[in-house]
Amino acid sequence: MRDRHARHRRRDVDRRRRPVDGARATSAERFVRLVDDALAGLPRGFLPYLEHVQVRVEDVPPPDPIGAGDEVLLGLYEGVPRPERDPLHPPLHPDRITLYRRPLEARARNRRDLSDLVRHTVIHEVAHHFGIDDDRLDELGWG
Repeated sequence: MRDRHARHRRRDVDRRRRPVDGARATSAERFVRLVDDALAGLPRGFLPYLEHVQVRVEDVPPPDPIGAGDEVLLGLYEGVPRPERDPLHPPLHPDRITLYRRPLEARARNRRDLSDLVRHTVIHEVAHHFGIDDDRLDELGWG
């Protein structure tokens, strides 16, 4: 489809912007429900330890938040991992887990894949809260 200036206009559903098979969450609220479901699916023994962890959803990650460069973040844990905390001096700020909606949606092939990817990312970031680094996550098959 071209406009009167012969510039290419995108169709309503452009394959470069939105997966054709409906992998994009229908709304921000639906995406938040996927995150809530992933958190609810964690073993009950973990939940008391996550009481003071803020879980947020943002559309896109900030540009290069950790200096990695070429990788697009799906999620980010910010805080002091539990094993590194000083019991006499608790952290001043609550820990925070942020999931980035657009990169997760772009990576998913369909709605089920999106749900699985959100669950995987939540587990990954919660693991960082418990002091499990990326190398150990790779060994466990969660990298």
